[in-house]
Amino acid sequence: MTSPADPADTDASADTSLLAPGWAGSPAASTTGDLAYLRALLDAEAALTRAQAALGLAPAEAADAVGAAAADPAAFDARSLAERARGGGNPVIPLVADLTRTVGEPYGPYVHRGATSQDILDTATMLIAVRTLDLLLPDLARTERALARLAAEHRDTPMPGRTLTQHAVPTAFGLKAAGWRSLALDARDRITAVRDTLPVQLGGAAGTLAAFEAYGATGPVRLPAAYARELGLREPLLPWHTLRTPVADLAGALAFTAGALGKVAVDVLTLSRTEIGEVAEGSGGGSSAMPHKANPVRATLIAAAARRAPQLAATLYGSLAAEDERPAGAWHAEWEPLRDLLRLTGGAARDAAELTEGLRVRPDMMRAHLGLTHGLIVSERLSAELAPVLGRARAKELLTELAARAYAEDRSLGELLATVPELRELDLAAATDPARYTGAAAALTDRALERR
Repeated sequence: MTSPADPADTDASADTSLLAPGWAGSPAASTTGDLAYLRALLDAEAALTRAQAALGLAPAEAADAVGAAAADPAAFDARSLAERARGGGNPVIPLVADLTRTVGEPYGPYVHRGATSQDILDTATMLIAVRTLDLLLPDLARTERALARLAAEHRDTPMPGRTLTQHAVPTAFGLKAAGWRSLALDARDRITAVRDTLPVQLGGAAGTLAAFEAYGATGPVRLPAAYARELGLREPLLPWHTLRTPVADLAGALAFTAGALGKVAVDVLTLSRTEIGEVAEGSGGGSSAMPHKANPVRATLIAAAARRAPQLAATLYGSLAAEDERPAGAWHAEWEPLRDLLRLTGGAARDAAELTEGLRVRPDMMRAHLGLTHGLIVSERLSAELAPVLGRARAKELLTELAARAYAEDRSLGELLATVPELRELDLAAATDPARYTGAAAALTDRALERR
């Protein structure tokens, strides 16, 4: 029998994702951890020195020295940095001290020269975002391809359409899958657009670049462009210390993506209920108490992410109201929600790819459920077809009466209509067949699949 672990024998501050199965082990987990952030901070510092060297503001040897010192994030103690960050309110301050000491003389003074902490942390955050989105996009592509296949395969698979939780009129599963795919493509477009516009941050103490001019830059406005080239990010028009458009745009794209994938998930959760069973996850999860269960775990995790994402994005939108030239609190409030949002959405994208690639569709159950309302699912069609024969008022009155009888007598609407003398010339079999009343579902699916 094993005894409980002594907390002293474990790293109590380690982020093991114990309560975050939605993003644990996902590509986003590898790009958003503390070591990944430390890597990005060091990349931002090294690139700043390289950019200054490229413009003659620092010797090339300084850029080499800083780059060599910043090359190994494991050489820096992340826990110590976190603890010392409390002294100045952010981790850049202690990191600059450690990096300067590591570089040593004569090039240590070129570390972080002219920058402010927010320049480095914002730039590092943009690097983290780009690196995460670059791994998220392939998972969205996998999801899109899987949904395109489902839409094509089930273009003509009829199923009940549901509105306000009740059967409405028939639709086709292909159209539903095409709609899911459309959302995945919308998410792809938004993520791609944001990813391509994420900028470096460089403004100095109050967004004027004054320190760089003091250090000898004759045209300090050229420095952000050089900095952006070093990192593969965009050059900002202005320092954006309190102009938080990049973060807000990123928040919006991520929240939309989580919600778009959440739509797929909640539909799967509904359709995979035991009493519906029209779809099922390819490999459901087990239960600790009920061996018979195969829970829709992928859909559950995606739905959880979709519910959390809007609140995280709301915090980031709230930080748009950032006072002065650099804010107290608004900027600091962004760090954790943005990382959580990247993680949640990255995990949801991974799970969506797995969910859609393994989704099992059950056309037989869909077809059987079309008959649950005794044929009333086509009452809209019958209203239109009977009106010219019986008159609009009489058609409505008759259908209302027969609908009540269909339930009371457990008989189909078609059977009851066949007893109406005025309707003997109509092809009631065709008129009451739900599979023949899916409207333009097939054509709409084809049109949706033309989008690339």
